[in-house]
Amino acid sequence: MVSPVLDSIVTLSIRADASDVRRASAWVEHVCREYGVPANEIARLDVCLNETLANILAHGNHAALSAPVILHLAVHDETPASEAIVTVSDAGAAFDPLGVLPRARPKSLAEVQPGGLGLQMIRSSADRLHYRYSEGRNQLSFAVRWSSSSSLDA
Repeated sequence: MVSPVLDSIVTLSIRADASDVRRASAWVEHVCREYGVPANEIARLDVCLNETLANILAHGNHAALSAPVILHLAVHDETPASEAIVTVSDAGAAFDPLGVLPRARPKSLAEVQPGGLGLQMIRSSADRLHYRYSEGRNQLSFAVRWSSSSSLDA
């Protein structure tokens, strides 16, 4: 394992295609392990990544699906807490997922509607979320934090 580096940033470009989702997930796991991110935090990042990419594939317009999706992974190793941040950038129409209100909890099984849980999963898995639209690209960042001492357990 490489010793953690302050403010390490690594980038990966993938196709907006279901076959590249697994590659992106493996890349996040590999880079995070290399920089000492604990397994529980890697799992939380993976949930956010997979849900974000699934939303791009399911709801992205032609521009989103024909241009590369760019992933940035930054690891900040600080005391007392460290943080890993993934930013997913796509060329689709501007869409702020953080502006979507969470669904009301159904009162009965009859009120349950399929789908729509991806954003809720991202919100519950990330410690911090940020969205911006810049230079024709959506940029959604999700971060997980952990105490520096817990990275020894990874």
